[in-house]
Amino acid sequence: MSGLSLGLIALAVTMSMLVLRIHIGVTMLAGGALCYWAVNDGDFNGLLFTLNNLAYSRLSNYDLAVIPLFVLMGQFATHGGLSRAIFRCAAAFVGHLRGGLGISAIGACAGFGAICGSSLATSATMSHVALPELRRHNYSGRLATATVAAGGTLGILIPPSVPLIIYAVLTQESIAKLFVAAIIPGILAVLGYMIVLRIMVAREQTACDALEKVSSAERVKALVKIIPVIGVFLVVIVGIYGGWANPTEAASIGAAACGILAVLQGGMRWPGMRKSLLGTAETTAMIFLVLLGADLLNSGLALTQMPIELMEWVKSAGLEPMLVLVAILLLYLVLGCVMDSLAMILLTIPIFYPMIIGLDFYGLDASEKSIWFGILALMVVEIGLITPPLGMNLFIVQRAAGDVPFMETARGVLPFLASDLVRIVLLALFPAISLWLLSL
Repeated sequence: MSGLSLGLIALAVTMSMLVLRIHIGVTMLAGGALCYWAVNDGDFNGLLFTLNNLAYSRLSNYDLAVIPLFVLMGQFATHGGLSRAIFRCAAAFVGHLRGGLGISAIGACAGFGAICGSSLATSATMSHVALPELRRHNYSGRLATATVAAGGTLGILIPPSVPLIIYAVLTQESIAKLFVAAIIPGILAVLGYMIVLRIMVAREQTACDALEKVSSAERVKALVKIIPVIGVFLVVIVGIYGGWANPTEAASIGAAACGILAVLQGGMRWPGMRKSLLGTAETTAMIFLVLLGADLLNSGLALTQMPIELMEWVKSAGLEPMLVLVAILLLYLVLGCVMDSLAMILLTIPIFYPMIIGLDFYGLDASEKSIWFGILALMVVEIGLITPPLGMNLFIVQRAAGDVPFMETARGVLPFLASDLVRIVLLALFPAISLWLLSL
């Protein structure tokens, strides 16, 4: 049996276990073990030796300390009530416009994502903060839940982003460069969602009441309250790319700052602190188990030579590079309907990444292609969070709303998905959108 066939069988087994709702970390461990068992004719000694080395090298990696620190920063922001101050500030500036409260919700999701790094946490938090206000001001159930669900996806696109960190770990790319490259696409996502919301509000039959216009003094007061939050974001991003701190140090500062802000502004007490620490431990354990499973699967696939054979086949087929990229992105869109975002990154990047690096796109060098493809992949993963039937953000927001049917929320996000597709096409055709800041 050829290496390509064996690798495809291992992936098929992994996907089948995912369909059966087995944990992604366990499924990838099983897929990697199958590769080692088949290549070594049923001998598990090589598998045990490799697993021992992989576990040590992965879990002792200093760079991975950034993951629990950014997760802790997001937990402090979630349980410390910082989201409410961000939402009120946005509402103070645009809440008086028709649809302004929905725009405020999207802006608050972007601001909260800048200190959280998790879309699921952003959606869950903003569901409790913004959703009641939207419904109270006569936003329909479909429009209110779709707005919060779509805005929640900004949590992984606006840096710092945990999926971007995992992509950097898998591809040995610079975390700092990926964070900076995500800034302009993130801004475009926010603007695109706001434009879509304005169009949807104009077509809504319900009132979508606006807030009363507040005074300049009230706006300044609301802005002052989120200055520390802005400061945390700037310390993390500017600190990393300015060379003042490496990602782990910047994440430590950000986590400490968010913890202090949560105590001073959000009134966090011991129950909130306990939830934050436990949530960080559980999320970090899950991510590390998934990373270990991904390492074994990737090692097993490398043993079968599948990625190399697949890359050579693509090159020998003479396919246009853009056609290969479109096929990969379309596959991501299909997988997003049935697969978790983290699973998509860990399963597909080791296969698709060598193919992209081996093709010529606009004369970009290997590092530029790596960063550009990483942002593209992240945006498609973002779409998966609101793509029926498995879009996790849809479930979170619909559960928080309670009285809105799931299909209503799913139909409501379709215009936001159209905005996402336009942004992906622009970024695929114009890599400078994500690479321009790096060129400065």
